[in-house]
Amino acid sequence: MPHADALQRLDRHYQSMPPVAAMQLRIAGYDGQRLRLHAPLALHVNDKGCAFGGSLASMMTLASWGLVSLHVDAAGIAADVFVADSQVRYLAPLFADLDVHAQLAPGSDWDDFIATLRQRGRARAGLVAHALLPDGGIATEFTARYVAIAKS
Repeated sequence: MPHADALQRLDRHYQSMPPVAAMQLRIAGYDGQRLRLHAPLALHVNDKGCAFGGSLASMMTLASWGLVSLHVDAAGIAADVFVADSQVRYLAPLFADLDVHAQLAPGSDWDDFIATLRQRGRARAGLVAHALLPDGGIATEFTARYVAIAKS
């Protein structure tokens, strides 16, 4: 697996944060463009028996942050990655495990992002993430801007 080392580092980073470790999320896949995360519904259930909205938002925030971090890491740049702003739309209740994926938003480009980070010491990218229903439909959609700031 070409990304195995980077994914292990990302997983260790996720698990080093107590609130994230408590979510029992796991990396479900990465193809270089899309990062997928999974977490059991039993730890994220609300009073209606479906996935808690805060957990869905957190999972999509973490998936998007992880994707940016993987690209920064692959470029060999030491940088901190932050979410700058985000918007969440809840489209349908999710009565199953939380499966989310994140990818670069249309109009953003990884090569431009990395080139800007190298040149200016900071760059931003648009990300989009979805929490999926068991039938493949979308339960929740997330759009955000992330900023990477090179460490001095």
